[in-house]
Amino acid sequence: MDDTIEPTEPPVAGTEADTLVGCLERIRRTFAWKCAGLDAAGLRATTAASTVTLGGLLKHLANCEDDYLSVRLFGNAPHPPWDTVDWAADEDWEWHSAADDSPAYLYELWRDTVARSRANVSAALADGGPDRPAAYTTADGRSPNLRRLLVDLIEEYARHLGHADLIRESIDGLVGEDAPR
Repeated sequence: MDDTIEPTEPPVAGTEADTLVGCLERIRRTFAWKCAGLDAAGLRATTAASTVTLGGLLKHLANCEDDYLSVRLFGNAPHPPWDTVDWAADEDWEWHSAADDSPAYLYELWRDTVARSRANVSAALADGGPDRPAAYTTADGRSPNLRRLLVDLIEEYARHLGHADLIRESIDGLVGEDAPR
């Protein structure tokens, strides 16, 4: 799915930025591995009582990447396809609309959004480091910094990687914590 994610571990004793980015890259790589090589049926598979699918996760996490590391960080408008969604009318759009998307589209959407996020993080690190304030302001006037956005995105991936583990194991038995090197 994404052969641009090199095997990586967060540094054992790195800088704060290197540790945060290294952790995010490791979890992205593991997620990519859990979704890799599946056809449309595989990306639509569910397990137990959940309606979560790997295709829905690809689209949801691409949306999170765009929201945290483009919209919130720099104040950019949402990129397609999120720029035309009426979230008030359909807050779960990315989850159910993924069933209508081809695997190639879902993989490309996630891969392209991650590439854009990487470029945005590099730019933000060069312009203030982890303390760089985001353009986003909460209702009470607070702006998170890059550090907080990275931690929030790591949390989002971590929450959903367990779903990806269970779904992928139910499809073809693939298990493990890290993609093969």
